[in-house]
Amino acid sequence: MPVSYRSRKDQWMRDELILALELYMREGRNASIDALDELSGTLRAMPIEQHLAENPRFRNRNAVSLKLYNFNALDPTASNQGLTRGGRRDAEIWQDFADNREALLATAAAIRANSSELSPSDADVDEPEFEEAPEGSVLTRVHRVRERNKRLVERRKSQALAEDGVLACEACGFDFAEAYGSHGAGYVECHHTVPLVELRPGSSTKIADLALVCANCHRMIHRKRPWLSMRDLKQLLLKNS
Repeated sequence: MPVSYRSRKDQWMRDELILALELYMREGRNASIDALDELSGTLRAMPIEQHLAENPRFRNRNAVSLKLYNFNALDPTASNQGLTRGGRRDAEIWQDFADNREALLATAAAIRANSSELSPSDADVDEPEFEEAPEGSVLTRVHRVRERNKRLVERRKSQALAEDGVLACEACGFDFAEAYGSHGAGYVECHHTVPLVELRPGSSTKIADLALVCANCHRMIHRKRPWLSMRDLKQLLLKNS
């Protein structure tokens, strides 16, 4: 099911849980006050639904500390279990990242680095037809901003027309102009292929980073977590053709 961001006050986002797990892995459930306060400040500054931070209790030190105890309860190596096992999302994040410290560190670093890249309008746009990426909503939205960059999209389309003479989907070969005539001429969507953990603010999106895709294939890439790579999508098409 698509993720709703309207309940963030009570339900932690994947981004927040990833950062909390990264702290738990560094310092355990009894993290230092400085570490708790630093993470609290980071979570309260998240660009999505920033107005929630007007409440001083939102993601405060106590809330962060409790979340570490939730993770402690999920930790099979912990000698003293936490007070509560938390919710379904806590368990999902533990399953996704607890045994892959490298991915956890890279994802946490990317979330921290990119939080400031989102404008207020981009940060609060929900796209229910796109499933949130495993790396969370901040990187999902940065990804979407980059693949909708009009200037780069037009350059990528011009490159394809100059080289191939058509704007065909790189996965299934669908050509809007061929199917719809002049009404579909010039239309195709772009998918940003750079892994989300490699996104960095200020880095330039290259034309080669954009793959031309039809609307159907683009929705299939983003439909479920984890997202499909272009290679995965092509293999899926071949398997079911």
